[in-house]
Amino acid sequence: MSNDQPESAQLKAVSYTKQPSGNISYPFVVRFLAHFFSWIFHPLFIASYVMAFLIFVHPYVFAGFDQRLKGFRFLSVFIITAFFPAFSIFLMWRLKLVLTSIYLKTTRERIIPYVLAMIFYWWVWNVFRNLPDSPPVAVNFLFGSFLAVCGAWFCNIYFKISMHAVAVGGMMMFFILFSFVDNYASGLYLSLALLTAGIVCTSRFIVSDHSPFEIYSGLFIGLLTQYIAWQL
Repeated sequence: MSNDQPESAQLKAVSYTKQPSGNISYPFVVRFLAHFFSWIFHPLFIASYVMAFLIFVHPYVFAGFDQRLKGFRFLSVFIITAFFPAFSIFLMWRLKLVLTSIYLKTTRERIIPYVLAMIFYWWVWNVFRNLPDSPPVAVNFLFGSFLAVCGAWFCNIYFKISMHAVAVGGMMMFFILFSFVDNYASGLYLSLALLTAGIVCTSRFIVSDHSPFEIYSGLFIGLLTQYIAWQL
């Protein structure tokens, strides 16, 4: 920036590129899209998205299931992994039990929600693995999701790991591993998973207060736990 510009123009440029905290600021549209993708791909929705793909999109994973049974299986996953945890957090926030915000901004506020999420994710995995007609890939994914919550809870003892990154990391590893065992694998599915993970992690860099270490750590935990689930 040249020194011959008016002082007001210099101040405007500085305010546009820097936030009071010293972090980079982005145009409104960029921040809006980052918030949008953060909500659309909220960690609580990722398990439902993957299961919806396996149940309704993939032609053979749930082959032989009628539409009513498919809908019931998907609804059970959504209620247990998304609705119950979200409703529990809402109740704790409204009753002022530990939580001061539904955004879980501190590691202390995340302890009980993590424990509840572990219970719910263990529940849905245990149900699916005890159903004789459950496809192994679906059981593996749900087990990996449960392990991911456990890993995030452990990391939360030391730092505020990015839950978004954990969720999309697990989703990405699932599609990578699934592409090796699926006889009808499409590069499109894996490409979309990788693109989604990139968009979500970038969005968290833009609009969250997470450090790069917390986001990269979340991505690593998601990848690792899903890989472990497929090896057990």
